[in-house]
Amino acid sequence: MKSDIIILGHGSGGKLSHQLLDDVIIPRLSGLPQRDQNDAAVLTHGGRRLAFTTDSYVVDPIFFPGGDIGDLAVNGTVNDLAMSGARPLYLSVGLILEEGLPIVDLERILDSMKSAAAAAGVTIVAGDTKVVPRGKADKIFINTAGIGVFDHDFDIRGSGARIGDKILVNGAIGDHGMAVLAGREGLDLHSEIKSDTAPLHELVAELIAGIGTGLHVLRDPTRGGVATTLKEIALQSNVDLTLDETALPVNEAVRGACAILGLDPLYVANEGKLLALVAPEAAEDALALMQRHPTGKGAAIIGEVSDASTGRVYLRTAIGGLRAVEMLAGEQLPRIC
Repeated sequence: MKSDIIILGHGSGGKLSHQLLDDVIIPRLSGLPQRDQNDAAVLTHGGRRLAFTTDSYVVDPIFFPGGDIGDLAVNGTVNDLAMSGARPLYLSVGLILEEGLPIVDLERILDSMKSAAAAAGVTIVAGDTKVVPRGKADKIFINTAGIGVFDHDFDIRGSGARIGDKILVNGAIGDHGMAVLAGREGLDLHSEIKSDTAPLHELVAELIAGIGTGLHVLRDPTRGGVATTLKEIALQSNVDLTLDETALPVNEAVRGACAILGLDPLYVANEGKLLALVAPEAAEDALALMQRHPTGKGAAIIGEVSDASTGRVYLRTAIGGLRAVEMLAGEQLPRIC
């Protein structure tokens, strides 16, 4: 689907987002090929490899079960650096504030950012603040940029998947998206679903130390969820991926809410989850390592890379069928991060 104007679906992280990037933005700004589009750029300076990334946060509501836009912004940028295999060091913060935002809300958000940065071991070293007239924004938008450093000399990237690799996730999927949706719509789901927002750099560091070059791909399945992220990896690596529906970890409360609302947990956003594609001989060690870590206790092996090279993703269903998994087509849940 093509559009002559920007629509919410362009921010879904799915097909429309990729069209906007591939057809409009990237050709004019960088020309970076799809296989090299990762969560962070890898730069070299003084013989040292650095990771650099930026992201913006427009989540609605700004306070939701399990977090707020402040810790979401810090954790999200820390995780973008970690998914490249880098150790996060420094962040910048840009605040766009709408006239009328209560100071007490801003203070609460800044306190969350400070706590999240301290927990992640990163330092906020630069920033900027702008205020726009009432009605020209939605309370507060936050832009962050981050710098990290590599403590190893191998590559972890979206194009690194290899035939036979196992696909791991560090826990139940869909919690963040459903928590934000419940907070936004005031839904009483008769259960306490909280965002999983969390920094993942320590888990990544342990994976790197534990399995080293057996770790081929890392991605955090945020907008577009697990389905869209795996489709991106399949296209970048030119491989086929097969998921096992019975192995997918989904909390019962999220599963039930998705069933009521007609949503698929595979496409619901996460903010404290990662997908790791690892060499088959390292998979069990990686799984055990994840399950020992506080942010990986619900880890599972959910699929593998097959020997076909068409860039497709399949789901082996609970009844033994096989269905194609595509990118999120439109906008399942707008403004989720």
